[in-house]
Amino acid sequence: MSRVKRGVTKHARHKKVLEQAKGFRGRNSKAYKVASLRLQKGLAYAYRDRRTKKRTYRALWIVRINAGVRAFGLTYSVFMNGLKKAGIELDRKVLADIALKEPATFEGLVKQAQSALG
Repeated sequence: MSRVKRGVTKHARHKKVLEQAKGFRGRNSKAYKVASLRLQKGLAYAYRDRRTKKRTYRALWIVRINAGVRAFGLTYSVFMNGLKKAGIELDRKVLADIALKEPATFEGLVKQAQSALG
């Protein structure tokens, strides 16, 4: 029985890894062994940070809403409670965008939240 030579398969696998590692610095993009380790780490970071990004954006939206509400003498938590009692169901992303780009509309929302609180 003849033996199987792995040259083509190995070359293809190495080529695939090095292609994905393009843009890494130094040996991280040139040497297969180092590139494969860096790529593994990079993919792990990418997976982790896709989840972290969601947390970061939510925190940013809360900061923007809080900054917009403070101008009217409220805090973020009181404002959100007021919106809930008023029956206004806007998510934080939309609220932050309104606070940033349309201050007049946001003022209306704050007034509604205040009136709902009593």
